[in-house]
Amino acid sequence: MRKFLILFSAWLVLSSFGDKQGSDVSNIKTNALSQLVNDMTNTNSIEDNTLLAKGVKHAANLWRESDGTEAEFEAFCKENYIADPVERELVFNKISRNIEIITGHFNKITLDLLEPVHLNTFEQHTIDNQFGAYSVGAHWQDDFYKNKIAFIIALNFPPFSLEEKEKLAGEWTRQEWAYARLGDYFTARVPAELLQNANKAAAGSDVYIMDYNIYVGHLTDEAGKRFFPEDKVLLSHWNLRDEIKANYANSKDGLEKQKIIYQVMQRIISQEIPEKVINSGDFEWDPYANVVYKNGKTIEATPEPNERYQQILNNFHANKAIDPYYPGESTFIERQYAGAKEISHENTEKIFTDFLRSEETKQVGELIKKRLGRDLEPFDIWYDGFKARSGMDESKLDAQTRKLYPNAAALEADLSNLLVKLGYDKARAKFLADHIAVDPARGSGHAWGGAKKGQKAHLRTRISEKGMDYKGYNIAIHEFGHNVEQTISLYDVDNFTMNGVPNTAFTEALAFIFQKRDMVLLERNVESAEKDALKKLDLFWSAYEIMGVSVLDIRVWKWLYANPEANAAQLRDATMQIAKEVWNEFYAPVYGMKDQTILAVYSHMLNSPLYLSNYAFGNVIEFQLEEQLKGKSFPNEVDRIFKQGRLTPNQWMVEATGNDLSAQPLLKAAKEALEEIK
Repeated sequence: MRKFLILFSAWLVLSSFGDKQGSDVSNIKTNALSQLVNDMTNTNSIEDNTLLAKGVKHAANLWRESDGTEAEFEAFCKENYIADPVERELVFNKISRNIEIITGHFNKITLDLLEPVHLNTFEQHTIDNQFGAYSVGAHWQDDFYKNKIAFIIALNFPPFSLEEKEKLAGEWTRQEWAYARLGDYFTARVPAELLQNANKAAAGSDVYIMDYNIYVGHLTDEAGKRFFPEDKVLLSHWNLRDEIKANYANSKDGLEKQKIIYQVMQRIISQEIPEKVINSGDFEWDPYANVVYKNGKTIEATPEPNERYQQILNNFHANKAIDPYYPGESTFIERQYAGAKEISHENTEKIFTDFLRSEETKQVGELIKKRLGRDLEPFDIWYDGFKARSGMDESKLDAQTRKLYPNAAALEADLSNLLVKLGYDKARAKFLADHIAVDPARGSGHAWGGAKKGQKAHLRTRISEKGMDYKGYNIAIHEFGHNVEQTISLYDVDNFTMNGVPNTAFTEALAFIFQKRDMVLLERNVESAEKDALKKLDLFWSAYEIMGVSVLDIRVWKWLYANPEANAAQLRDATMQIAKEVWNEFYAPVYGMKDQTILAVYSHMLNSPLYLSNYAFGNVIEFQLEEQLKGKSFPNEVDRIFKQGRLTPNQWMVEATGNDLSAQPLLKAAKEALEEIK
């Protein structure tokens, strides 16, 4: 996951087009603006004053009494408007350079402050979390309003709404795109303390999740039987999910292992999990009977006090406090979708629910049932049997990856070689690898990109004392895909304000593409006549899983807005009920059972609010990109596509593949794959 977007760029992720800042409203009368624009038009001999009018109006919306009188605003506009296109380009380049310097150094400070929180090489103390929650960049925009730089940008490089961007996307030059993206930096005035609070809530949830380990070696069933090595520890929910995936290849006791982990997940969701067994190996726990033992004797164990749902509430209240500053996108839901993702939540839900209701889900479900030789279980949302490695003994994969990567330094030293295996020439592979650092993570791992040329992207991955097991390697290759995108879209995009991708779903897509090639990188190519069809079905089933979770995430936040005074227990009950409703609507017809809550287990709901849709869109984008990559040079196409930078999502896809962004090609491919498998 591309974590830095959530922790560092809160001010940009929350962008919108507001004209009201709580009680501190603009002191510029609207009826005075037309005359001001006319005066400036005549003075500067402008034929088309559309952009001027947009800039004046936007700057007026942001102007406050503390910034000056109405007369001072008019004087400011006349003095600072840049009519000459040559001078405008010069000023743009200077602003772009300086913003890169400022945000780049803030990124570096934030990354360094979080090292004791994120890396397992530090002895952890609560003071580390306090520094990790500090948002060093929270005040810079506020400062830019005070020194008037923000108003110079708002006046000369005004923002465009999503509707305007989509309408003009195909007509804009790269320079016009870069100017528009500069406009996205100053769209509302949010008090720095509110941004700090949002960052603090996010960091607190991150810390909570990173230490949510389950000592599965101490799990027992009612007969006292253990299923895992005593020292096995799995992070919720990522490693628990991956352990379920790994056991599809285990014909001996794989199903029993999957069932006991599923039971653990149920206890986490319902908050019936005993607090003593979280991140502790001092006890034995039977999750079926929910009984805790110590030295063979039953002991009293109180449940976790709804902390899971309190973390969601903390994020909700911190972000809701920012709502009044964005009347155009007056909820966190709208800011995350129409704002950050540039795809409305209404459109997102429609795309996902249409997919979830498709007949293909039932047909693929029947195929999985046949392949398993049993009825479907709720945890089969993570069915992993379509992958080439699905029949492999994971212990052998563990042995190989542990030998290759005993520590983070070994993986970092091998990055260039991995890229060569994907088709990159040695010089290009070295360039990309030299701009990526590998760090040993305390949690499951994440990718954190540079924000200024000269900075490295960081691949933070979990490696035990025994070395990197296959699960860790698989996740690390996913994060490596993020790092490659982060490097290309920072160093190779033609202008800093265009750096990056339209939204994080696009970086997830490349991460998925890399992750699917993990066997190639281990030189374990498993050829099959049905390989291509199976890959399509695997991607289809992954999309089916994560789209439902994404719908749940959106609906939980809608419930929060409808019930803003709810406590953690009420949110727990509501989340479980909504999870059942989503399951009954989209999964019960395939699984043949109702009222399952498994969709609510995702840790992203706590530490990355409304992020999950990026994975779902990532699956859609991944498929379209994989189709584009067929028969072409992998490195050349990846470089070409990700050099585009931050266009709108649909325009990016059109220029990448020649087609609109859509889930329909994936549905069509699944139908074709089912015919081929038959």
